[in-house]
Amino acid sequence: MLQGDKMSKLLVKDKEVVVPGEILAEGMDNLPGVGTYRDENEIVAGRLGLTYIDGRTIKLIPLSGKYTPKRNDVIICKVIDINFSGWRVDTNSAYSAMLSMKDATSAYIQKGADLTQYYNLGEYIVANVTNVTSQKLVDITMKGPGLHKLKGGRIISVSPYKVPRIIGKQGSMVSMLKKATNCRIIVGQNGLVWIEGEPDKELLVEKTIRKIEEESHLAGLTDRIQRFLEKETNIKLG
Repeated sequence: MLQGDKMSKLLVKDKEVVVPGEILAEGMDNLPGVGTYRDENEIVAGRLGLTYIDGRTIKLIPLSGKYTPKRNDVIICKVIDINFSGWRVDTNSAYSAMLSMKDATSAYIQKGADLTQYYNLGEYIVANVTNVTSQKLVDITMKGPGLHKLKGGRIISVSPYKVPRIIGKQGSMVSMLKKATNCRIIVGQNGLVWIEGEPDKELLVEKTIRKIEEESHLAGLTDRIQRFLEKETNIKLG
């Protein structure tokens, strides 16, 4: 009988777009990761995605889909309802979240107080996901560093799966964007991005983020974005 590992073969490269049912590897040398599964001697793609080869493990990064709230995510939300116990917010997902009075501010809120003076309908906030139940009831808090109400600027929507590329390793990509445009930028893990600065610079940030989204699967992305920003701003970023 032939040993599985003698016949092992990786059929895809890193950062390759694959479709559900596509065979990614043969033999037992490789391991199925997120988005893939083993079918006897083969590793098969379970969804549309971008391959990510992590040692012997083959994982798939989804290319599309809605955000799913996870504990400790920092997200940008919009206030959609106010009731006696707090605020309900849109999380840019299939599930809304609740912000209770005790999690809304360090200040004491009196019973019967006008809650709109803290967060009003239509306002955006940066919040932290504290709990997601099995029924997908989501709780958020405004207590913590960097969590606050957003004033001015513009909000754009991106694919939540492209957020890591927009942020970059240790925040490198977003730091480069801030340096080039002098804009304040907050990237929510739910795919909403807040940009605040000079109007033409806000537009440049949006244009650059769209470029990152489109080219996120290509090699050398950081260098290409750096060249693009240097050309647009005449600022040396290297």
